[in-house]
Amino acid sequence: MVVRHETHPGTGAGGTPPEFRAGVESMRAARLRPEVFCEEMPAPQRIAPHAFALSADVTVDDIDIGTGRIILLHDPDGNEAWAGTFRCVGYARAEIEVDMITDPMLAEVGWSWLTEALDAHRASYTAASGTVTRVATESFGTMAEDGGTAQIEIRASWTPTDSPDDLAAHVEAWGELLCTAAGLPPVPEGVTAMPSRRGQRGPGGGA
Repeated sequence: MVVRHETHPGTGAGGTPPEFRAGVESMRAARLRPEVFCEEMPAPQRIAPHAFALSADVTVDDIDIGTGRIILLHDPDGNEAWAGTFRCVGYARAEIEVDMITDPMLAEVGWSWLTEALDAHRASYTAASGTVTRVATESFGTMAEDGGTAQIEIRASWTPTDSPDDLAAHVEAWGELLCTAAGLPPVPEGVTAMPSRRGQRGPGGGA
Protein backbone atom coordinates (compact mmCIF):
# COMPACT_ATOMS: atom_id res chain seq x y z
CA MET A 1 0.00 0.00 0.00
CA VAL A 2 1.24 3.46 -0.85
CA VAL A 3 0.29 6.09 1.71
CA ARG A 4 1.37 9.70 1.45
CA HIS A 5 1.40 10.87 5.02
CA GLU A 6 0.13 14.34 5.89
CA THR A 7 -1.24 15.89 9.06
CA HIS A 8 -4.84 17.03 8.98
CA PRO A 9 -7.15 18.39 11.69
CA GLY A 10 -8.53 15.66 13.90
CA THR A 11 -5.49 13.38 13.59
CA GLY A 12 -2.93 15.21 15.70
CA ALA A 13 -1.85 14.15 19.16
CA GLY A 14 -3.12 17.20 21.02
CA GLY A 15 -6.57 16.50 22.49
CA THR A 16 -7.01 13.33 20.46
CA PRO A 17 -8.26 10.26 22.34
CA PRO A 18 -5.68 7.45 22.48
CA GLU A 19 -8.20 4.96 21.07
CA PHE A 20 -8.66 7.13 18.00
CA ARG A 21 -4.89 7.45 17.54
CA ALA A 22 -4.64 3.67 17.80
CA GLY A 23 -7.32 3.28 15.14
CA VAL A 24 -5.53 5.67 12.78
CA GLU A 25 -2.20 3.89 13.18
CA SER A 26 -3.86 0.55 12.55
CA MET A 27 -5.44 1.89 9.35
CA ARG A 28 -2.06 3.19 8.21
CA ALA A 29 -0.57 -0.26 8.76
CA ALA A 30 -3.06 -2.02 6.46
CA ARG A 31 -1.59 -4.02 3.57
CA LEU A 32 -3.33 -3.68 0.21
CA ARG A 33 -2.74 -5.23 -3.18
CA PRO A 34 0.03 -3.65 -5.30
CA GLU A 35 -2.59 -2.36 -7.75
CA VAL A 36 -4.01 -0.11 -5.01
CA PHE A 37 -2.32 3.27 -4.62
CA CYS A 38 -3.52 4.73 -1.31
CA GLU A 39 -2.91 8.07 0.36
CA GLU A 40 -4.28 10.13 3.22
CA MET A 41 -6.81 12.81 2.40
CA PRO A 42 -8.49 15.60 4.39
CA ALA A 43 -11.28 14.12 6.49
CA PRO A 44 -14.68 15.78 6.99
CA GLN A 45 -14.65 17.76 10.22
CA ARG A 46 -18.34 18.32 10.95
CA ILE A 47 -19.65 14.76 11.07
CA ALA A 48 -17.83 13.66 14.21
CA PRO A 49 -15.36 15.14 16.73
CA HIS A 50 -12.53 13.08 15.22
CA ALA A 51 -12.07 11.82 11.67
CA PHE A 52 -9.38 10.26 9.49
CA ALA A 53 -9.60 9.42 5.79
CA LEU A 54 -7.80 7.47 3.09
CA SER A 55 -8.36 7.60 -0.67
CA ALA A 56 -7.22 5.08 -3.23
CA ASP A 57 -7.01 4.39 -6.95
CA VAL A 58 -6.85 0.92 -8.48
CA THR A 59 -4.29 1.10 -11.29
CA VAL A 60 -3.40 -1.53 -13.89
CA ASP A 61 -0.86 -0.77 -16.64
CA ASP A 62 -0.91 2.90 -15.58
CA ILE A 63 -4.68 3.08 -16.13
CA ASP A 64 -7.00 3.90 -13.22
CA ILE A 65 -9.85 1.38 -13.25
CA GLY A 66 -11.35 2.12 -9.84
CA THR A 67 -11.33 4.67 -7.08
CA GLY A 68 -12.62 5.07 -3.55
CA ARG A 69 -12.17 6.36 -0.04
CA ILE A 70 -12.67 5.20 3.53
CA ILE A 71 -13.28 7.47 6.51
CA LEU A 72 -12.98 6.62 10.19
CA LEU A 73 -15.27 8.66 12.45
CA HIS A 74 -15.00 8.72 16.24
CA ASP A 75 -17.26 10.23 18.88
CA PRO A 76 -16.04 9.40 22.41
CA ASP A 77 -19.57 10.02 23.72
CA GLY A 78 -21.03 7.48 21.35
CA ASN A 79 -23.63 7.86 18.65
CA GLU A 80 -27.00 6.15 18.89
CA ALA A 81 -27.26 5.74 15.11
CA TRP A 82 -23.85 4.07 15.01
CA ALA A 83 -24.45 1.75 17.96
CA GLY A 84 -20.91 2.54 19.04
CA THR A 85 -18.19 5.19 19.23
CA PHE A 86 -16.55 4.47 15.86
CA ARG A 87 -17.99 4.42 12.35
CA CYS A 88 -16.40 3.48 9.02
CA VAL A 89 -17.69 5.18 5.89
CA GLY A 90 -16.59 3.64 2.59
CA TYR A 91 -17.01 4.49 -1.07
CA ALA A 92 -15.99 2.60 -4.21
CA ARG A 93 -16.50 3.36 -7.89
CA ALA A 94 -15.40 1.33 -10.90
CA GLU A 95 -16.04 0.89 -14.59
CA ILE A 96 -18.09 -2.19 -15.53
CA GLU A 97 -19.17 -3.81 -18.78
CA VAL A 98 -22.09 -1.93 -20.31
CA ASP A 99 -24.24 -5.05 -20.56
CA MET A 100 -23.96 -5.55 -16.79
CA ILE A 101 -25.96 -2.40 -16.13
CA THR A 102 -29.24 -4.18 -16.87
CA ASP A 103 -28.53 -7.16 -14.62
CA PRO A 104 -31.26 -7.07 -11.93
CA MET A 105 -28.87 -8.74 -9.47
CA LEU A 106 -26.06 -6.19 -9.91
CA ALA A 107 -26.94 -4.07 -6.87
CA GLU A 108 -27.32 -7.09 -4.59
CA VAL A 109 -24.05 -8.56 -5.86
CA GLY A 110 -22.29 -5.22 -5.42
CA TRP A 111 -23.40 -5.06 -1.78
CA SER A 112 -22.24 -8.64 -1.22
CA TRP A 113 -18.73 -7.63 -2.39
CA LEU A 114 -18.47 -5.46 0.72
CA THR A 115 -19.96 -7.85 3.26
CA GLU A 116 -18.00 -10.81 1.92
CA ALA A 117 -14.77 -8.80 2.01
CA LEU A 118 -15.39 -7.79 5.63
CA ASP A 119 -16.10 -11.40 6.55
CA ALA A 120 -13.06 -12.69 4.64
CA HIS A 121 -10.76 -10.31 6.51
CA ARG A 122 -12.44 -11.13 9.83
CA ALA A 123 -13.41 -7.50 10.28
CA SER A 124 -16.18 -7.57 12.89
CA TYR A 125 -18.96 -5.03 12.40
CA THR A 126 -22.56 -4.15 13.06
CA ALA A 127 -25.25 -1.72 11.82
CA ALA A 128 -24.11 -1.80 8.18
CA SER A 129 -26.05 0.33 5.70
CA GLY A 130 -25.52 1.76 2.26
CA THR A 131 -26.49 2.05 -1.38
CA VAL A 132 -25.38 0.58 -4.69
CA THR A 133 -25.82 2.80 -7.75
CA ARG A 134 -25.35 1.90 -11.40
CA VAL A 135 -24.67 4.68 -13.89
CA ALA A 136 -24.92 4.33 -17.68
CA THR A 137 -23.62 6.95 -20.11
CA GLU A 138 -24.37 7.11 -23.84
CA SER A 139 -22.56 9.32 -26.36
CA PHE A 140 -24.17 11.13 -29.29
CA GLY A 141 -23.24 13.32 -32.23
CA THR A 142 -19.53 13.65 -32.84
CA MET A 143 -18.93 11.56 -29.71
CA ALA A 144 -21.11 8.66 -30.85
CA GLU A 145 -18.09 6.59 -31.83
CA ASP A 146 -16.95 6.61 -28.21
CA GLY A 147 -19.74 4.21 -27.35
CA GLY A 148 -21.42 3.86 -23.98
CA THR A 149 -19.86 3.43 -20.57
CA ALA A 150 -21.13 2.07 -17.28
CA GLN A 151 -20.06 2.41 -13.65
CA ILE A 152 -21.01 0.96 -10.31
CA GLU A 153 -20.83 3.04 -7.12
CA ILE A 154 -21.00 1.52 -3.66
CA ARG A 155 -21.52 3.76 -0.65
CA ALA A 156 -21.62 2.15 2.76
CA SER A 157 -21.08 2.69 6.45
CA TRP A 158 -20.67 0.23 9.28
CA THR A 159 -19.69 0.21 12.95
CA PRO A 160 -16.51 -1.77 13.65
CA THR A 161 -16.76 -3.91 16.77
CA ASP A 162 -13.06 -4.79 16.76
CA SER A 163 -10.53 -3.11 19.00
CA PRO A 164 -9.17 0.14 17.47
CA ASP A 165 -5.85 -1.70 17.15
CA ASP A 166 -7.49 -4.06 14.63
CA LEU A 167 -8.98 -1.56 12.19
CA ALA A 168 -6.44 -2.51 9.52
CA ALA A 169 -8.74 -5.41 8.64
CA HIS A 170 -11.50 -2.96 7.71
CA VAL A 171 -9.16 -1.02 5.40
CA GLU A 172 -8.00 -4.27 3.80
CA ALA A 173 -11.63 -5.33 3.25
CA TRP A 174 -12.36 -1.95 1.65
CA GLY A 175 -9.30 -2.42 -0.58
CA GLU A 176 -10.64 -5.82 -1.65
CA LEU A 177 -13.99 -4.20 -2.43
CA LEU A 178 -12.23 -1.71 -4.73
CA CYS A 179 -10.40 -4.48 -6.57
CA THR A 180 -13.48 -6.68 -6.91
CA ALA A 181 -15.58 -3.81 -8.25
CA ALA A 182 -12.80 -3.03 -10.74
CA GLY A 183 -12.86 -6.62 -11.97
CA LEU A 184 -9.51 -7.84 -10.66
CA PRO A 185 -9.33 -11.57 -9.92
CA PRO A 186 -9.01 -12.49 -6.23
CA VAL A 187 -5.59 -13.15 -4.74
CA PRO A 188 -5.23 -16.94 -4.29
CA GLU A 189 -5.60 -18.16 -0.73
CA GLY A 190 -2.26 -18.26 1.08
CA VAL A 191 -0.70 -15.60 -1.16
CA THR A 192 0.30 -12.39 0.60
CA ALA A 193 -0.12 -9.06 -1.19
CA MET A 194 3.32 -7.70 -2.09
CA PRO A 195 4.38 -4.05 -1.75
CA SER A 196 3.52 -1.88 -4.73
CA ARG A 197 6.21 -1.14 -7.27
CA ARG A 198 5.28 2.49 -6.75
CA GLY A 199 6.63 2.21 -3.20
CA GLN A 200 4.76 0.79 -0.24
CA ARG A 201 4.93 2.67 3.01
CA GLY A 202 5.64 0.58 6.05
CA PRO A 203 3.57 0.83 9.23
CA GLY A 204 3.94 4.19 10.85
CA GLY A 205 6.44 5.36 8.24
CA GLY A 206 6.81 8.78 6.71
CA ALA A 207 6.10 9.99 3.19
